[in-house]
Amino acid sequence: MRDAHPRERAVGMEYYVSDADGVGGHLRDRDSDFRVREVEAFEAEPVDSATSDYPYLVVRATLRGWDTNDFARQLANDLEMSRGRVSWAGTKDKHAVTTQLFTLQDVDPADLPELNGVDLEVVGRAGRALMFGDLVGNEFEITVSDADAPENAAIITDELREFGDGDVAVPNFFGQQRFGSKRPVTHEVGLAIARDDWKGAVMAYLGNPEDEEPEGTQEARQLVDETEDWQAALDAFPHRLRYERSMLHVLVENGGTDPEDFREALEVLPENLQSLFVHAAQSYAYNLMLSKRLERGIPFTKPVAGDVVCFSDRDAPADLPLPDTDRLQRVTEKRVDTIARHCERGRAFVTAPLVGTETELGDGEPGEIEREVLDDLGLEPGDFDLPGEFYSAGTRRAILVGTDLTVEEDPLTFSFTLPKGSYATVVLREYLKADPLALS
Repeated sequence: MRDAHPRERAVGMEYYVSDADGVGGHLRDRDSDFRVREVEAFEAEPVDSATSDYPYLVVRATLRGWDTNDFARQLANDLEMSRGRVSWAGTKDKHAVTTQLFTLQDVDPADLPELNGVDLEVVGRAGRALMFGDLVGNEFEITVSDADAPENAAIITDELREFGDGDVAVPNFFGQQRFGSKRPVTHEVGLAIARDDWKGAVMAYLGNPEDEEPEGTQEARQLVDETEDWQAALDAFPHRLRYERSMLHVLVENGGTDPEDFREALEVLPENLQSLFVHAAQSYAYNLMLSKRLERGIPFTKPVAGDVVCFSDRDAPADLPLPDTDRLQRVTEKRVDTIARHCERGRAFVTAPLVGTETELGDGEPGEIEREVLDDLGLEPGDFDLPGEFYSAGTRRAILVGTDLTVEEDPLTFSFTLPKGSYATVVLREYLKADPLALS
């Protein structure tokens, strides 16, 4: 185990579990260097099924250099329908070649448009729209460019097998993109919200200039930090930063002095972004809990007394078991060995909390870690009883993710499959041991 890059430590990923030096290099020289294909979990009927019973056209889209949301918006525009009639199971990276399912409400196959960088395959029809999470996982094929020491990949693989008790495995951290790859502040906004510090949340989002940002953007954020002159900041912020400008419009209109002014400024943002702030705060606390567990040398592959485990999803495929966090059990001293056998067979997973109002913390040493992290952050479960989209009941998440990774050289290419919700960059960070910006 060794210390992680400072950018990673800033979002709670404090260690690499492998000791070997990284291969170096960077990702995404070209979109084709980062390929993602959904492991699908959505059944379609034949395309000639009655549209009265199956109004949703199911298509498989391969996108090159498209953000998922931008593609959905453009597709809806070309079909002259609302964006709400386009649905998908998981959002993918823009700088990649991605293959995934979409459902299109009340669309005929003959009306599908041609778009640059898009291949559409008609799969069939369905009686409902795809929902977020309607997938098993994702298959990745990722090429590393300009690797300094590709021979180290084999050493790292062996170390990850040791960590996973025979399987290639890593801590199931939330990746850098959860917090903002170039400007990791979403968790800071969420932490301020959970502490009922609405002004602090706004300042974290509008201020906090980062060196990687354009000079004009840095100057506008610095102006916010130094003056809190909302009109001057509105004049200074580039028009492309529409979320910041929307918030500033609210502050100018309302005066920007009362806590309610700052809350209203946040509530002008899209609902999914409001939720993301709180989710990022929960993810940061979760990452810290995993780092503390590593520090204490507590295993990830099997439970200790006081852990909370979840059992596997009965409907998941045997070769890609998924945690079912609705089926939880506390691990007592008497049950440690029995639950450990379930974990070894892929039937159970050790978890850590994404803390919310309904979270029940663990016992023993795992519970001690959970409480220590929350105390350090000045948080408790009840703090997430927040208005509107900021509310969160919380959940639990498996602390370990294993994969069937293979490595090819010349070019250095990693192929592996991950369950939904896990990050490819969390696996690859162990191999590159580089600035997270090289993985983004």
